[in-house]
Amino acid sequence: MSSAFRIAVLGGGAWGSALAVTARRAGCEVALWARDPEMVAAICERQENPRYLPGIALEAGINATTDSAAALAGADAVLVVTPAQTLRAILTELAGKIRPGVPLVLCAKGIERETGNLLSVIAAQALPDNPIAALSGPSFATDVARGLPTAVVVAARDGDLAADLAARLNAPQFRCYSSDDLTGVEIGGALKNVLAIAAGATIGAGLGASAQAAIVTRGFVELRRIGAALGARPETLMGLSGLGDLMLTCGSEQSRNFSYGLALGRGDDLAARPLAEGVATAGVAARIAHENAVAAPIIEAVAAILAGTITIRDAVAQLMARPLKSEDA
Repeated sequence: MSSAFRIAVLGGGAWGSALAVTARRAGCEVALWARDPEMVAAICERQENPRYLPGIALEAGINATTDSAAALAGADAVLVVTPAQTLRAILTELAGKIRPGVPLVLCAKGIERETGNLLSVIAAQALPDNPIAALSGPSFATDVARGLPTAVVVAARDGDLAADLAARLNAPQFRCYSSDDLTGVEIGGALKNVLAIAAGATIGAGLGASAQAAIVTRGFVELRRIGAALGARPETLMGLSGLGDLMLTCGSEQSRNFSYGLALGRGDDLAARPLAEGVATAGVAARIAHENAVAAPIIEAVAAILAGTITIRDAVAQLMARPLKSEDA
């Protein structure tokens, strides 16, 4: 792809920095916007992000800046790499600086807690003249930044747009598939965070690997049920953004959501832990399931545990005592 293709990355955290790196490897011109001037200076002057990606050398040529207008000027696509719960505020703040028609690629995973909206809905409300896409899949920022083999999916309702963006972002060791099932890709990425908390809490509470496997497997059934209720295609949820991401995040302490669950299960102090998007998503996911008459007892249990209304062991006991039925039901 031509190096003239210019990408603006909004967000200087681990994932934003990793995506900026892989976009450079794909031959794109890259501008990265972050609020922290020390981080911006480190990226520009030393090709590193010591706060979020310590010890990893970043690709040269990333133009980091605290000036959002400068980062967005002339952008052919914008990667929005900000937490799900702040997306509306960020896009509202920057709306006047993003040219109409420029695709927005949403790179966070979650559901807005207050409204129950998927991130694509929020983006369409904030920037109705910009096409919306999402990038998701089993990917840790440190792996991507180091150039380890990773596969993701880029989705948009316009399949041609998704394919073009996937081709633009495809890089050595960063394989991009495309999809026109935007809803399915978003649902898979959001709900796996909730299930990763459940998996971590199961291990943290000492309930064993067998219980973890059961939680993840039956949780995936709930993910598919909710996805179907919202219009997602089953094959999408069996792919990278559903099953693939679930496998990665439900078994590794590199996952913030799994690590949060571990700490929760152990009874650790959670106040100083880093953001785990599944914490914000659990309650609204349970609400969406209820509103759509979808049985989601594991997701509901996670929401109740996080709300402090039930203990992990009591939640598991209730799940084990549910009426017997066919596995296919």
